Amino acid sequence: MSIEAIGPISAMTSVTATPRTNRVDFASLLSQGLENLQAMQTKADELSLQAATGRLTDVHDYIIAATEANLATQLTVAVRNKALDAFNEIMRMQA
Repeated sequence: MSIEAIGPISAMTSVTATPRTNRVDFASLLSQGLENLQAMQTKADELSLQAATGRLTDVHDYIIAATEANLATQLTVAVRNKALDAFNEIMRMQA
């Protein structure tokens, strides 16, 4: 069973469910998502360097990569904020 992420990361992310439980391993999903975010940012940085040195023939490639990296970063920050809010809400619950 394979589940693909939604959004700009979807083209690069594919998570496999564990055979015993048929559930997605959250740690794997999180790790792969962060690795994909880093890859997007690295690609945008490389294209930026090529654009600055004049080696980039199509500037729109850099614009697309930079926008994808920006959106993926915004998504990651939003997910982190929601996770922290949920954790804080759980901690406020009375036992």
